[in-house]
Amino acid sequence: MSSAAGSSDAASKLRGGGGVAAGVLVMNVTTYGFTIACAHILGPTDYGALAAWMNVLLVVNVGFLGLQATAARRLSSGEHALDDVEPHLVRLTLVTSFVLGAALIVLTPVIDTTLQLDDWFMAALLGLSVVPLTITGGLSGILQGERRWGALSAVYICIGAPRLILGVALTAWRPDPRWAALSVAVTLLVPVAVALFALRDRTLRPSSRDAAGLGSLMRELLHNSQALLAFFAVSNVDLIVARHTLDEHDAGLYAAGLILAKAVLFLPQFVSIVAFPSMAADDSSRTFIAAVLSVVGLGALATLATALLPGLALIFVGGSQYDDVRSKLWIFAVLGTLLAILMMAVYGLIARGGSRSVYLTWLALAGIIAIGLTVHSVSGMLTVVIAVDAVLVLVLLVAHQLTTATPSREAPPVESYPAGWDH
Repeated sequence: MSSAAGSSDAASKLRGGGGVAAGVLVMNVTTYGFTIACAHILGPTDYGALAAWMNVLLVVNVGFLGLQATAARRLSSGEHALDDVEPHLVRLTLVTSFVLGAALIVLTPVIDTTLQLDDWFMAALLGLSVVPLTITGGLSGILQGERRWGALSAVYICIGAPRLILGVALTAWRPDPRWAALSVAVTLLVPVAVALFALRDRTLRPSSRDAAGLGSLMRELLHNSQALLAFFAVSNVDLIVARHTLDEHDAGLYAAGLILAKAVLFLPQFVSIVAFPSMAADDSSRTFIAAVLSVVGLGALATLATALLPGLALIFVGGSQYDDVRSKLWIFAVLGTLLAILMMAVYGLIARGGSRSVYLTWLALAGIIAIGLTVHSVSGMLTVVIAVDAVLVLVLLVAHQLTTATPSREAPPVESYPAGWDH
Protein backbone atom coordinates (compact mmCIF):
# COMPACT_ATOMS: atom_id res chain seq x y z
CA MET A 1 0.00 0.00 0.00
CA SER A 2 2.78 2.44 0.94
CA SER A 3 4.60 1.58 -2.27
CA ALA A 4 1.52 2.37 -4.30
CA ALA A 5 1.04 5.63 -2.43
CA GLY A 6 4.66 6.54 -3.04
CA SER A 7 4.33 5.81 -6.75
CA SER A 8 1.17 7.91 -6.92
CA ASP A 9 2.91 10.80 -5.15
CA ALA A 10 5.90 10.55 -7.50
CA ALA A 11 3.61 10.52 -10.53
CA SER A 12 1.76 13.56 -9.15
CA LYS A 13 5.04 15.43 -8.68
CA LEU A 14 6.13 14.50 -12.20
CA ARG A 15 2.87 15.75 -13.71
CA GLY A 16 2.98 18.86 -11.55
CA GLY A 17 6.58 19.54 -12.47
CA GLY A 18 5.79 19.17 -16.16
CA GLY A 19 2.79 21.48 -15.96
CA VAL A 20 4.60 24.15 -13.98
CA ALA A 21 7.66 23.84 -16.23
CA ALA A 22 5.44 24.48 -19.25
CA GLY A 23 3.74 27.44 -17.55
CA VAL A 24 7.02 28.99 -16.42
CA LEU A 25 8.53 28.37 -19.86
CA VAL A 26 5.66 30.21 -21.55
CA MET A 27 5.96 33.04 -19.00
CA ASN A 28 9.70 33.38 -19.53
CA VAL A 29 9.53 33.10 -23.32
CA THR A 30 6.78 35.72 -23.58
CA THR A 31 8.37 38.00 -20.97
CA TYR A 32 11.72 37.88 -22.70
CA GLY A 33 10.00 38.15 -26.06
CA PHE A 34 8.66 41.47 -24.83
CA THR A 35 12.12 42.44 -23.55
CA ILE A 36 13.86 41.49 -26.79
CA ALA A 37 11.28 43.33 -28.89
CA CYS A 38 11.75 46.45 -26.76
CA ALA A 39 15.53 46.20 -27.12
CA HIS A 40 15.12 46.10 -30.92
CA ILE A 41 12.52 48.87 -31.06
CA LEU A 42 14.07 51.29 -28.57
CA GLY A 43 17.81 50.88 -29.21
CA PRO A 44 20.62 50.85 -26.60
CA THR A 45 20.04 54.27 -24.98
CA ASP A 46 16.25 54.13 -24.49
CA TYR A 47 16.33 50.42 -23.72
CA GLY A 48 18.83 51.10 -20.95
CA ALA A 49 16.20 53.24 -19.20
CA LEU A 50 13.52 50.55 -19.57
CA ALA A 51 15.93 47.84 -18.41
CA ALA A 52 16.74 49.82 -15.26
CA TRP A 53 12.99 50.26 -14.60
CA MET A 54 12.36 46.54 -15.13
CA ASN A 55 15.24 45.62 -12.84
CA VAL A 56 13.75 47.67 -10.00
CA LEU A 57 10.42 45.94 -10.64
CA LEU A 58 12.26 42.63 -10.26
CA VAL A 59 13.64 43.81 -6.94
CA VAL A 60 10.23 44.90 -5.56
CA ASN A 61 8.91 41.60 -6.91
CA VAL A 62 10.16 40.42 -3.51
CA GLY A 63 6.67 41.17 -2.18
CA PHE A 64 5.23 38.66 -4.65
CA LEU A 65 7.82 36.02 -3.83
CA GLY A 66 7.79 36.62 -0.08
CA LEU A 67 4.02 36.17 0.11
CA GLN A 68 4.13 33.15 -2.17
CA ALA A 69 6.87 31.46 -0.14
CA THR A 70 5.14 32.23 3.16
CA ALA A 71 1.76 30.90 2.03
CA ALA A 72 3.23 27.82 0.35
CA ARG A 73 5.41 26.99 3.35
CA ARG A 74 2.55 27.35 5.84
CA LEU A 75 0.24 25.13 3.80
CA SER A 76 2.90 22.56 2.81
CA SER A 77 4.38 22.05 6.26
CA GLY A 78 1.28 20.22 7.51
CA GLU A 79 1.20 22.42 10.61
CA HIS A 80 -1.62 24.73 9.51
CA ALA A 81 -5.06 24.07 8.02
CA LEU A 82 -6.06 26.14 5.01
CA ASP A 83 -9.27 27.39 6.65
CA ASP A 84 -7.31 28.62 9.67
CA VAL A 85 -4.51 30.46 7.87
CA GLU A 86 -6.30 31.62 4.71
CA PRO A 87 -8.04 34.75 6.14
CA HIS A 88 -4.71 35.96 7.50
CA LEU A 89 -2.97 35.28 4.19
CA VAL A 90 -5.56 37.36 2.34
CA ARG A 91 -5.31 40.25 4.77
CA LEU A 92 -1.53 40.11 4.72
CA THR A 93 -1.55 40.10 0.91
CA LEU A 94 -3.76 43.18 0.65
CA VAL A 95 -1.87 45.16 3.28
CA THR A 96 1.52 44.31 1.79
CA SER A 97 0.40 45.16 -1.75
CA PHE A 98 -1.01 48.58 -1.00
CA VAL A 99 1.69 49.61 1.47
CA LEU A 100 4.44 48.67 -0.98
CA GLY A 101 2.65 50.45 -3.83
CA ALA A 102 2.13 53.61 -1.78
CA ALA A 103 5.77 53.62 -0.64
CA LEU A 104 7.03 53.44 -4.22
CA ILE A 105 4.73 56.23 -5.35
CA VAL A 106 6.04 58.44 -2.54
CA LEU A 107 9.59 57.57 -3.66
CA THR A 108 8.87 58.53 -7.28
CA PRO A 109 11.37 61.45 -7.31
CA VAL A 110 14.08 59.25 -5.80
CA ILE A 111 13.42 56.48 -8.33
CA ASP A 112 13.50 58.97 -11.20
CA THR A 113 16.84 60.40 -10.07
CA THR A 114 18.46 57.07 -9.18
CA LEU A 115 17.55 55.44 -12.51
CA GLN A 116 18.18 58.64 -14.48
CA LEU A 117 14.81 58.27 -16.22
CA ASP A 118 13.94 61.99 -16.54
CA ASP A 119 10.30 60.86 -16.48
CA TRP A 120 8.27 61.04 -13.26
CA PHE A 121 5.30 59.27 -14.81
CA MET A 122 7.42 56.26 -15.73
CA ALA A 123 8.92 56.23 -12.23
CA ALA A 124 5.43 56.38 -10.65
CA LEU A 125 4.35 53.38 -12.74
CA LEU A 126 6.53 51.20 -10.51
CA GLY A 127 4.21 51.90 -7.59
CA LEU A 128 1.13 51.20 -9.67
CA SER A 129 2.60 47.98 -11.07
CA VAL A 130 3.64 46.47 -7.75
CA VAL A 131 0.08 46.34 -6.33
CA PRO A 132 -1.38 43.72 -8.73
CA LEU A 133 2.00 41.97 -8.88
CA THR A 134 2.09 41.48 -5.10
CA ILE A 135 -1.56 40.39 -4.91
CA THR A 136 -0.75 37.73 -7.50
CA GLY A 137 2.04 36.49 -5.24
CA GLY A 138 -0.24 35.90 -2.27
CA LEU A 139 -2.84 34.08 -4.37
CA SER A 140 -0.14 32.03 -6.11
CA GLY A 141 1.19 30.94 -2.73
CA ILE A 142 -2.18 29.42 -1.84
CA LEU A 143 -2.27 27.57 -5.16
CA GLN A 144 1.31 26.36 -4.71
CA GLY A 145 0.66 25.24 -1.14
CA GLU A 146 -2.41 23.31 -2.32
CA ARG A 147 -0.30 21.84 -5.15
CA ARG A 148 -2.86 22.99 -7.70
CA TRP A 149 -0.27 23.01 -10.46
CA GLY A 150 -2.67 23.51 -13.37
CA ALA A 151 -4.11 26.71 -11.95
CA LEU A 152 -0.67 27.96 -10.89
CA SER A 153 0.65 27.30 -14.40
CA ALA A 154 -2.20 29.36 -15.86
CA VAL A 155 -1.30 32.26 -13.58
CA TYR A 156 2.34 32.13 -14.71
CA ILE A 157 1.31 32.09 -18.36
CA CYS A 158 -0.87 35.16 -17.82
CA ILE A 159 2.01 37.07 -16.25
CA GLY A 160 3.93 36.96 -19.54
CA ALA A 161 1.61 36.39 -22.51
CA PRO A 162 -0.51 39.59 -22.19
CA ARG A 163 2.68 41.61 -21.71
CA LEU A 164 4.08 40.31 -24.98
CA ILE A 165 0.90 40.98 -26.96
CA LEU A 166 -0.07 44.39 -25.58
CA GLY A 167 3.44 45.53 -24.70
CA VAL A 168 4.97 45.03 -28.12
CA ALA A 169 1.94 46.64 -29.78
CA LEU A 170 2.12 49.74 -27.57
CA THR A 171 5.90 50.07 -27.83
CA ALA A 172 5.80 49.69 -31.62
CA TRP A 173 3.05 52.32 -31.78
CA ARG A 174 4.84 54.67 -29.39
CA PRO A 175 8.58 53.76 -29.27
CA ASP A 176 9.18 55.26 -25.86
CA PRO A 177 10.20 53.55 -22.57
CA ARG A 178 7.18 54.96 -20.69
CA TRP A 179 4.72 53.22 -23.02
CA ALA A 180 6.51 49.92 -22.53
CA ALA A 181 6.36 50.44 -18.75
CA LEU A 182 2.65 51.34 -18.96
CA SER A 183 1.90 48.10 -20.80
CA VAL A 184 3.57 46.13 -18.00
CA ALA A 185 1.45 47.88 -15.37
CA VAL A 186 -1.83 47.23 -17.21
CA THR A 187 -1.20 43.59 -18.09
CA LEU A 188 -0.34 42.68 -14.48
CA LEU A 189 -4.07 42.84 -13.78
CA VAL A 190 -4.63 39.69 -15.87
CA PRO A 191 -2.91 37.13 -13.56
CA VAL A 192 -4.83 38.59 -10.59
CA ALA A 193 -8.11 37.86 -12.38
CA VAL A 194 -6.99 34.33 -13.30
CA ALA A 195 -5.87 33.53 -9.73
CA LEU A 196 -9.14 34.81 -8.28
CA PHE A 197 -11.06 32.67 -10.75
CA ALA A 198 -9.02 29.60 -9.78
CA LEU A 199 -9.81 30.25 -6.11
CA ARG A 200 -13.46 31.10 -6.67
CA ASP A 201 -14.51 28.12 -4.54
CA ARG A 202 -12.68 29.60 -1.55
CA THR A 203 -13.99 32.33 0.75
CA LEU A 204 -11.26 34.89 0.17
CA ARG A 205 -12.16 37.33 2.93
CA PRO A 206 -9.51 39.20 4.89
CA SER A 207 -9.72 38.82 8.65
CA SER A 208 -8.04 40.46 11.64
CA ARG A 209 -9.14 37.74 14.09
CA ASP A 210 -6.47 35.90 16.05
CA ALA A 211 -3.86 38.64 16.13
CA ALA A 212 -1.21 36.12 17.20
CA GLY A 213 -1.70 34.09 14.02
CA LEU A 214 -1.56 37.17 11.84
CA GLY A 215 1.51 38.44 13.68
CA SER A 216 3.28 35.13 13.18
CA LEU A 217 2.57 35.29 9.46
CA MET A 218 3.83 38.87 9.30
CA ARG A 219 7.10 37.93 11.00
CA GLU A 220 7.62 35.02 8.64
CA LEU A 221 6.81 37.22 5.66
CA LEU A 222 9.34 39.84 6.75
CA HIS A 223 11.93 37.13 7.37
CA ASN A 224 11.39 35.54 3.96
CA SER A 225 11.08 38.86 2.14
CA GLN A 226 14.37 40.23 3.43
CA ALA A 227 16.11 37.08 2.21
CA LEU A 228 14.52 37.37 -1.22
CA LEU A 229 15.05 41.14 -1.32
CA ALA A 230 18.73 40.60 -0.67
CA PHE A 231 18.90 38.10 -3.52
CA PHE A 232 17.11 40.34 -6.01
CA ALA A 233 19.13 43.36 -4.95
CA VAL A 234 22.35 41.43 -5.57
CA SER A 235 21.12 40.12 -8.92
CA ASN A 236 20.01 43.53 -10.20
CA VAL A 237 22.19 46.21 -8.61
CA ASP A 238 24.96 45.77 -11.19
CA LEU A 239 22.89 47.38 -13.94
CA ILE A 240 22.19 50.43 -11.78
CA VAL A 241 25.90 50.68 -10.95
CA ALA A 242 26.72 50.28 -14.66
CA ARG A 243 24.46 53.23 -15.56
CA HIS A 244 26.56 55.40 -13.25
CA THR A 245 30.05 54.15 -14.18
CA LEU A 246 29.76 53.25 -17.88
CA ASP A 247 28.84 55.55 -20.75
CA GLU A 248 25.30 55.25 -22.15
CA HIS A 249 26.34 52.94 -25.00
CA ASP A 250 28.28 50.51 -22.80
CA ALA A 251 25.53 50.58 -20.17
CA GLY A 252 23.09 49.60 -22.94
CA LEU A 253 25.40 46.77 -24.01
CA TYR A 254 25.62 45.54 -20.43
CA ALA A 255 21.83 45.72 -20.13
CA ALA A 256 21.50 43.65 -23.30
CA GLY A 257 23.88 41.01 -21.94
CA LEU A 258 21.79 40.85 -18.78
CA ILE A 259 18.80 39.81 -20.90
CA LEU A 260 20.63 36.54 -21.47
CA ALA A 261 21.77 36.31 -17.85
CA LYS A 262 18.19 36.75 -16.60
CA ALA A 263 16.94 34.19 -19.13
CA VAL A 264 19.39 31.62 -17.76
CA LEU A 265 18.50 32.64 -14.20
CA PHE A 266 14.79 31.99 -14.70
CA LEU A 267 15.14 29.00 -17.04
CA PRO A 268 15.11 26.50 -14.12
CA GLN A 269 12.61 28.50 -12.04
CA PHE A 270 10.07 25.67 -12.20
CA VAL A 271 12.51 23.49 -10.22
CA SER A 272 12.28 25.70 -7.14
CA ILE A 273 8.50 26.09 -7.50
CA VAL A 274 7.82 22.34 -7.54
CA ALA A 275 10.57 21.43 -5.04
CA PHE A 276 9.71 24.09 -2.45
CA PRO A 277 6.66 22.36 -0.87
CA SER A 278 8.65 19.14 -0.51
CA MET A 279 11.63 20.98 0.98
CA ALA A 280 9.29 22.67 3.48
CA ALA A 281 7.64 19.36 4.47
CA ASP A 282 10.78 17.17 4.65
CA ASP A 283 13.86 17.75 6.82
CA SER A 284 16.23 15.84 4.52
CA SER A 285 18.56 17.45 2.01
CA ARG A 286 17.81 15.05 -0.84
CA THR A 287 15.23 17.25 -2.56
CA PHE A 288 17.46 20.31 -2.23
CA ILE A 289 20.54 18.56 -3.63
CA ALA A 290 18.55 17.17 -6.55
CA ALA A 291 17.13 20.63 -7.25
CA VAL A 292 20.57 22.27 -7.19
CA LEU A 293 22.00 19.64 -9.55
CA SER A 294 19.09 20.21 -11.92
CA VAL A 295 19.75 23.96 -11.91
CA VAL A 296 23.47 23.43 -12.53
CA GLY A 297 22.75 21.08 -15.42
CA LEU A 298 20.32 23.45 -17.13
CA GLY A 299 22.70 26.37 -16.64
CA ALA A 300 25.62 24.42 -18.09
CA LEU A 301 23.57 23.51 -21.16
CA ALA A 302 22.55 27.15 -21.65
CA THR A 303 26.16 28.33 -21.32
CA LEU A 304 27.41 25.72 -23.79
CA ALA A 305 24.69 26.63 -26.29
CA THR A 306 25.60 30.32 -25.98
CA ALA A 307 29.30 29.61 -26.51
CA LEU A 308 28.59 27.48 -29.60
CA LEU A 309 25.91 29.77 -31.08
CA PRO A 310 26.87 33.35 -30.18
CA GLY A 311 25.14 34.71 -33.28
CA LEU A 312 21.80 33.23 -32.25
CA ALA A 313 22.31 34.48 -28.69
CA LEU A 314 23.01 37.97 -30.09
CA ILE A 315 19.62 37.96 -31.83
CA PHE A 316 18.09 36.99 -28.51
CA VAL A 317 19.56 40.04 -26.72
CA GLY A 318 18.75 42.66 -29.34
CA GLY A 319 20.49 42.03 -32.65
CA SER A 320 23.42 43.49 -34.56
CA GLN A 321 23.32 46.87 -32.82
CA TYR A 322 24.63 45.05 -29.73
CA ASP A 323 27.42 43.24 -31.66
CA ASP A 324 30.11 44.65 -29.35
CA VAL A 325 28.93 42.32 -26.58
CA ARG A 326 28.76 39.15 -28.73
CA SER A 327 32.06 37.67 -27.50
CA LYS A 328 31.00 38.10 -23.86
CA LEU A 329 27.54 36.55 -24.04
CA TRP A 330 28.68 33.15 -22.77
CA ILE A 331 30.08 34.93 -19.70
CA PHE A 332 26.64 36.45 -19.10
CA ALA A 333 25.27 32.88 -19.28
CA VAL A 334 27.74 31.86 -16.56
CA LEU A 335 26.50 34.80 -14.48
CA GLY A 336 22.91 33.66 -15.01
CA THR A 337 23.80 30.12 -13.87
CA LEU A 338 25.41 31.42 -10.70
CA LEU A 339 22.33 33.52 -9.96
CA ALA A 340 20.05 30.52 -10.53
CA ILE A 341 22.06 28.44 -8.03
CA LEU A 342 22.01 31.36 -5.59
CA MET A 343 18.22 31.62 -5.87
CA MET A 344 17.87 27.88 -5.21
CA ALA A 345 20.10 28.19 -2.14
CA VAL A 346 18.00 31.06 -0.78
CA TYR A 347 14.76 29.12 -1.28
CA GLY A 348 16.33 26.08 0.36
CA LEU A 349 17.16 28.09 3.48
CA ILE A 350 13.69 29.66 3.57
CA ALA A 351 12.01 26.26 3.25
CA ARG A 352 13.88 25.03 6.31
CA GLY A 353 12.95 28.14 8.27
CA GLY A 354 16.58 29.14 8.77
CA SER A 355 17.60 31.99 6.51
CA ARG A 356 19.94 33.86 8.88
CA SER A 357 22.84 32.99 6.61
CA VAL A 358 21.15 34.98 3.85
CA TYR A 359 22.15 38.14 5.72
CA LEU A 360 25.54 37.55 4.11
CA THR A 361 23.87 38.45 0.81
CA TRP A 362 23.71 42.06 2.00
CA LEU A 363 27.50 42.02 2.38
CA ALA A 364 27.77 40.76 -1.20
CA LEU A 365 25.51 43.60 -2.33
CA ALA A 366 27.78 46.14 -0.64
CA GLY A 367 30.80 44.51 -2.27
CA ILE A 368 29.33 44.71 -5.77
CA ILE A 369 28.47 48.38 -5.31
CA ALA A 370 31.80 49.36 -3.76
CA ILE A 371 34.01 47.50 -6.23
CA GLY A 372 31.69 48.03 -9.21
CA LEU A 373 31.94 51.80 -8.89
CA THR A 374 35.68 51.53 -9.54
CA VAL A 375 35.42 49.79 -12.93
CA HIS A 376 34.59 51.44 -16.22
CA SER A 377 34.15 48.62 -18.73
CA VAL A 378 31.67 45.83 -19.45
CA SER A 379 34.36 43.20 -18.83
CA GLY A 380 35.35 44.78 -15.53
CA MET A 381 31.76 44.85 -14.30
CA LEU A 382 31.24 41.20 -15.27
CA THR A 383 34.42 40.15 -13.45
CA VAL A 384 33.38 41.88 -10.24
CA VAL A 385 29.83 40.52 -10.23
CA ILE A 386 30.80 36.92 -11.08
CA ALA A 387 33.55 36.84 -8.45
CA VAL A 388 31.30 38.13 -5.66
CA ASP A 389 28.37 35.91 -6.65
CA ALA A 390 30.56 32.79 -6.82
CA VAL A 391 31.83 33.31 -3.27
CA LEU A 392 28.30 33.95 -2.00
CA VAL A 393 26.93 30.81 -3.69
CA LEU A 394 29.62 28.66 -2.08
CA VAL A 395 28.98 30.13 1.38
CA LEU A 396 25.19 29.67 1.20
CA LEU A 397 25.42 26.09 -0.09
CA VAL A 398 27.67 25.22 2.84
CA ALA A 399 25.33 27.07 5.21
CA HIS A 400 22.36 25.06 3.97
CA GLN A 401 24.11 21.78 4.73
CA LEU A 402 25.01 23.02 8.19
CA THR A 403 21.49 24.21 9.00
CA THR A 404 20.00 22.22 11.87
CA ALA A 405 17.12 20.09 10.57
CA THR A 406 13.74 20.60 12.18
CA PRO A 407 11.57 17.61 13.19
CA SER A 408 10.24 15.77 10.18
CA ARG A 409 6.85 16.92 8.95
CA GLU A 410 4.52 15.23 6.57
CA ALA A 411 2.77 17.32 3.93
CA PRO A 412 -1.04 17.18 3.93
CA PRO A 413 -2.39 14.92 1.18
CA VAL A 414 -3.53 16.53 -2.05
CA GLU A 415 -6.99 15.04 -1.57
CA SER A 416 -7.52 17.18 1.56
CA TYR A 417 -7.54 20.35 -0.50
CA PRO A 418 -10.68 21.76 -2.08
CA ALA A 419 -11.61 20.74 -5.58
CA GLY A 420 -10.27 23.03 -8.25
CA TRP A 421 -8.25 23.03 -11.42
CA ASP A 422 -6.11 19.96 -12.04
CA HIS A 423 -3.31 19.32 -9.57
